[in-house]
Amino acid sequence: MIELLTAATPNGWKISITLEELGLPYTYKALDLGKLEQKEDWYLKLNPNGRIPTIIDHDNDDFAVFESGAIMIYLAEKAGKLMPSDVKGRSLVIQWLMFQMGGIGPMMGQANVFYRYAPQHLQDKKEEALQWAIDRYQRESRRLLTVLDTRLEDNEYLAGDYSIADIANWSWARGYAWGGIDVEGLDNLKRWIDRIGERPAVQRGFNVPPRKGEPEANDDVRKKSVEGARNMLA
Repeated sequence: MIELLTAATPNGWKISITLEELGLPYTYKALDLGKLEQKEDWYLKLNPNGRIPTIIDHDNDDFAVFESGAIMIYLAEKAGKLMPSDVKGRSLVIQWLMFQMGGIGPMMGQANVFYRYAPQHLQDKKEEALQWAIDRYQRESRRLLTVLDTRLEDNEYLAGDYSIADIANWSWARGYAWGGIDVEGLDNLKRWIDRIGERPAVQRGFNVPPRKGEPEANDDVRKKSVEGARNMLA
């Protein structure tokens, strides 16, 4: 049995969706990131970086794995699904997984930070330095999403068959509006986001832990999301 320690974030969804797609039995514990549960001693023994997600494989001597990309590879190899076994196919999936880990995730994450989570007094002043940061990360996020769009022009999925590379990139790319990122004209990307979002396993995993609505459309959810993020960043 896999135990998942997670929260309702793109990196958390990457793992819950992967588990659902693989059909592996699992339980989960939702951490309150705003209360910094991920920094508590018991958690740091499992994940010294103090971030989510982490898994514990109780069928493998309680082996703990942290870093979302490493977890996805571990689970795919454990189940023998969502990643090819041949050298070239495996490499292609890992390339697009690393594209998310090194590009899409960090850049969209920073777009979220400066566009949504910057301290209110900075937003009220509309300081030029803050706007420069917002523009920089929105622009770079748009560039990276354009890379995905180009890849998807002649490919249904990023690395051949549907794989952990699609799950990883989708978990971040779907939230472009939260970071104020313009996707006008990226029709291949938008079709891919919609198509993956229709998968039953994706819908189940996207609701782990249960969500109370989209922050873009719900004032209460938006307020709690922003407050929790600001607590983490303080």
